[in-house]
Amino acid sequence: MDARTFFLSELDEHDGVLKRCRETLASDFEAILRVWVGAIQQGGKILFFGNGGSAADAQHLATELSVRYHKNRKAIAAVALTTDSSALTAAGNDLGFEHIFARQIEALGRPGDVAVGISTSGRSPNVLAALKTARAMKLVPVAFGGGDGGSLRALSDVALIVPSATTSRIQEMHIALGQMLCGALEIELGLA
Repeated sequence: MDARTFFLSELDEHDGVLKRCRETLASDFEAILRVWVGAIQQGGKILFFGNGGSAADAQHLATELSVRYHKNRKAIAAVALTTDSSALTAAGNDLGFEHIFARQIEALGRPGDVAVGISTSGRSPNVLAALKTARAMKLVPVAFGGGDGGSLRALSDVALIVPSATTSRIQEMHIALGQMLCGALEIELGLA
């Protein structure tokens, strides 16, 4: 396959996933937005977590909220649980890798906060454990996933499950949907 054919093939696949997202995810998008708005209006925060590319998305989205998205405005309380290397390595070493996010939820989460688990497969043990901990502590668990959603739907109050089995397409949609949520949250809070 030459570069042009590959380029067009990738864009065609992206377009197909985008179309399916447009057809299937509007209600879940609105539901997550309502959860985020409610938490922030009640003085809560949004905690993001995931592995690999999803960890990068967690950091990206937390930064969009805590610093700014489009314009300078009041900070929105958001934290990526993927950034504290001491907490991650200590929890991984002392408790096991599957507990790295759950332990931080225990330390930082409060009832009414939102825990956003990001997993393209919906099967990441540490993401699932954190969502279970969040629910037990009365945080609102939500998720970004893909494919069949794995266990994310059962462990989340609401989930954005991208209708694709291709990891890169799922990740593309996660960051696009996440940024759209950041923009919509600013508008709903009167900060845009």
